[in-house]
Amino acid sequence: MNPDAAIWHDLLSPPLWGRGGEGGVTRSGVRGLGIVDILKVRDAKDVEQAVRAAIAGEQPLEIIGHGSKRLIGQPMTTNAVLDLSALNAVRSYEPNELIITIEAAAPLNDVKSLIDSKNQQLAFEPIDTAPLLGGPASGTIGGTIASGLAGPRRIQAGGGRDHLLGAHAVSGFGDSFKTGGKVVKNVTGYDVCKLLAGSWGTLAVMTELTLKVVPKPERERTLVLRGLDDAAANKAMTAALGSPFDVSAAAHVPKSAFRGASGALGQLGSPQHAVTLLRLEGITASATHRAAALARALSPFGAAEIVEDGTSAATWACVRDVEPFAAKGALGAWPVWRIVCPPAAGGAVGERLARDTGGDVIYDWGGGLIWAALPPKPDAQAALVRTRAEAAGGHAMLLRASEEVRRNVDVFHPPKTGVAALSERLRQSFDPRNILNRGRMTRA
Repeated sequence: MNPDAAIWHDLLSPPLWGRGGEGGVTRSGVRGLGIVDILKVRDAKDVEQAVRAAIAGEQPLEIIGHGSKRLIGQPMTTNAVLDLSALNAVRSYEPNELIITIEAAAPLNDVKSLIDSKNQQLAFEPIDTAPLLGGPASGTIGGTIASGLAGPRRIQAGGGRDHLLGAHAVSGFGDSFKTGGKVVKNVTGYDVCKLLAGSWGTLAVMTELTLKVVPKPERERTLVLRGLDDAAANKAMTAALGSPFDVSAAAHVPKSAFRGASGALGQLGSPQHAVTLLRLEGITASATHRAAALARALSPFGAAEIVEDGTSAATWACVRDVEPFAAKGALGAWPVWRIVCPPAAGGAVGERLARDTGGDVIYDWGGGLIWAALPPKPDAQAALVRTRAEAAGGHAMLLRASEEVRRNVDVFHPPKTGVAALSERLRQSFDPRNILNRGRMTRA
């Protein structure tokens, strides 16, 4: 055994980490044909010890909560998994102050149920990746923030980072730090917690987060326009979002010969017919009035049906979780791209991509987010997708693909040289030894 391996073994020995139910890190696990250390921590101190041991042994760590997003990103080769699933407590919830502080591995569905009991919600409408990836049914709040994947209300309320007030985390030095606070007025200096959102666990191990919550709207109404092509739907969504009627979500699901009917969207006639969806929320009188006024304003695009409350909510959950491309559906074996571009360009980008590849697309964020399921190829048609995205001023991420494809294709859009250099300097300032989720965002 070489000296580094000996250090790693000694630091992970049971006497240091705790015995039985006495607390501390526990060690176990086998992955594939190789032995993998699964380090199950119980608190932030355990996380510090695990990271310091990893540094001493020069062993990178894969960080997981429930593992719902392990199939996203470049495949990592690690000998140790840092399991945060025991960090699942709600530290404090103050409904009157609209803030909640929870540990990073608190199940997202449990957090949503808790705040729903007080008629509140997470405004950024976090996506559940389970249908798309075919993985565990619920992710964690930490994974939600670390991935930065927001749902349809992103165009109105912003993303997860816009609602993250503060965080406790452990850096790649093995040191705990706190950033932000419970109210924005108390925050001074650099707003470091915003860097952690969307970092995919490559900067620090988040152990606790404080988030803003908002009151749930009393009612919601969704306008449904049928039969529009991608270009016309893009114009309708642009007109709706530019109107004074405070549209909180805009999506278009084209007609498709590939997809089967999916949940609430199937009840609206998709995929046999294209459906364009526009959501309005608020008190009953306001939502009803604005929906009727918007339907009149969009009459050149056709007559609009209005669906309400429960049906509306189920429809948007289907759009949010990209259920038409579900892993268990007809397109479950197809790679799925997540393309972000200027909303006004979305219709042209998506329509041309679907035509040239023989694939299928769905539009969210008024055309600013395109989900593209493409016929399987060894490179997932990466060059074509990224050329089209860049030409429109956007970028593309390969969100779902086999491990072999992800090993040979850049999952995250390759940044320009200057941005890449800045990102690397930032990462090194948090994790100079590249211990945390090594290789998840960049291909070796």
